[in-house]
Amino acid sequence: IEMLMGAEHGQSSSRKPTIMADAAYAILTKPSRTFTGNFVIDERLLREEGVKDFEQYSCVPGSKLQPDFFIPDDVLAEFDQDQVSTLGIGTSPQPAAAPSEGSAAGDGVDGILHKIGKNLSSDLVSQTGGLFLFQVKGGEDFFVDLRSGQGSVGKGRPSEGNSPDVTFTMDSESLLKMFAGSLKPTAAFMSGKMKIKGDMGKAMKLEKLMGMLRSKL
Repeated sequence: IEMLMGAEHGQSSSRKPTIMADAAYAILTKPSRTFTGNFVIDERLLREEGVKDFEQYSCVPGSKLQPDFFIPDDVLAEFDQDQVSTLGIGTSPQPAAAPSEGSAAGDGVDGILHKIGKNLSSDLVSQTGGLFLFQVKGGEDFFVDLRSGQGSVGKGRPSEGNSPDVTFTMDSESLLKMFAGSLKPTAAFMSGKMKIKGDMGKAMKLEKLMGMLRSKL
């Protein structure tokens, strides 16, 4: 976490390794024939085991946690919302069924920019608060500015002196698939199809941001 988000922010928004140790112990005590293959989230598992005090696991007591962005919204909704820092949990509209790549992408990057621009809002800006640059291999770069006002989008790089918080680098095929909903940013990053540079705290909001936009497309 320190490597991805920086030492100070990474520590304050994280939990101690002991939560993983306790969860691992609980897993190892379960029957392997019936439990193997489950997708396990430490907090959910430990709640089932009777743990009630999760503040004991906080690196910095009282701070808000930054959840991994592969955790489904319905699972995040089970967490203590006073302890979770995330993009619109419990208030954002649920993403609609993912459209086809053609309908989501429109006419390539131009279609993406047009549809993003139509759905920007001050609410989205307040929930995100970042400037994102998309570097498209073999295509044209574009940016999404969600720092102030109603937000804005544009081709190329942001104006001079307006540095992006996060830079995403990928090919056009991966970009279109992400905005169509057939490729999750998490999977793109983990598989090497997308590179991320900058503020990982804001980068982790990309998946939820795309879901919110797709729900309005």
